[in-house]
Amino acid sequence: MKTNDTIRVFVGCDPNNCDLEQMMVLDYSIHKHTSVPVEIVWMQLSRDPDSYWYSNPETGKGWDTTKWSTPFSGFRWAIPEYCNYSGRAIYMDADVVVLDDLAKLWQHPIEGQSIVAAKTNADMTRLCTCVWDCEAAKSVILPIEKLKKDPKSHKEMMAVFKKNTQLIESYQDSYNCIDGEDLAIEDIKVLHYSDMGTQFSHKYSLPRVSKEGIKHWFDGEIMPHPRQDLVDLFDEYYNEALAAGYHLDSYRIEPFGSFPKKSQQGYTGNKVTRAEKHKKKSFFARLLKN
Repeated sequence: MKTNDTIRVFVGCDPNNCDLEQMMVLDYSIHKHTSVPVEIVWMQLSRDPDSYWYSNPETGKGWDTTKWSTPFSGFRWAIPEYCNYSGRAIYMDADVVVLDDLAKLWQHPIEGQSIVAAKTNADMTRLCTCVWDCEAAKSVILPIEKLKKDPKSHKEMMAVFKKNTQLIESYQDSYNCIDGEDLAIEDIKVLHYSDMGTQFSHKYSLPRVSKEGIKHWFDGEIMPHPRQDLVDLFDEYYNEALAAGYHLDSYRIEPFGSFPKKSQQGYTGNKVTRAEKHKKKSFFARLLKN
């Protein structure tokens, strides 16, 4: 792999313009820190039959999102085939701030039986920021037509990687730092503000989409994030992006409209943002086992 290759970054995001703030901050943060050219592919549900992300819930054609927790949950598995099973590709959720040169992550070794570099030292395998070896993935990932038609394919693919950990080349945890964990900002490479209820962008996006007459795709409880320093960091990048000439409307598309997905009412976040709730949940789970 040449070190001056253009980095291909695939980002899962909402198709109804709810994630514009996240997209702008992510785009700005990538280009602020990355030393080589970057090509970003925004993966959003589309009504265009020629789009790779085509979905028509009314007719049942294209992607079936019925079992997904987000508007883009299953798209990550389609990336190797999108790339014609050639080269590398980085996948990220939209709720990410890049704080280091992506070239370092792009060049991370993927050796042996591994087909993807990702975070494994967590409560679950984290493929929400990962590097695909697209050629190696061909023998493992379901073909695109299967991924599209089966709403359970996302869950099935996650199970494959959870069971077959040799497929994952573990990378430094800070390249997918979930809601800050216990790291200082200067030690975080890629910040993933993963808890959908505490996302920094809500204070910008929720009033905006309400004014625009749009219903945000996240229907769970909105809560404050426990780390004010990370809230301030997002605000800093948001304002820097605007000052640098980035605009929310640059990411706006023709809205997709309604689509089926799992409700997030009752969503419990993660152990970082809601430690006490998860301790109680774990305690009662152990009681039930005894």
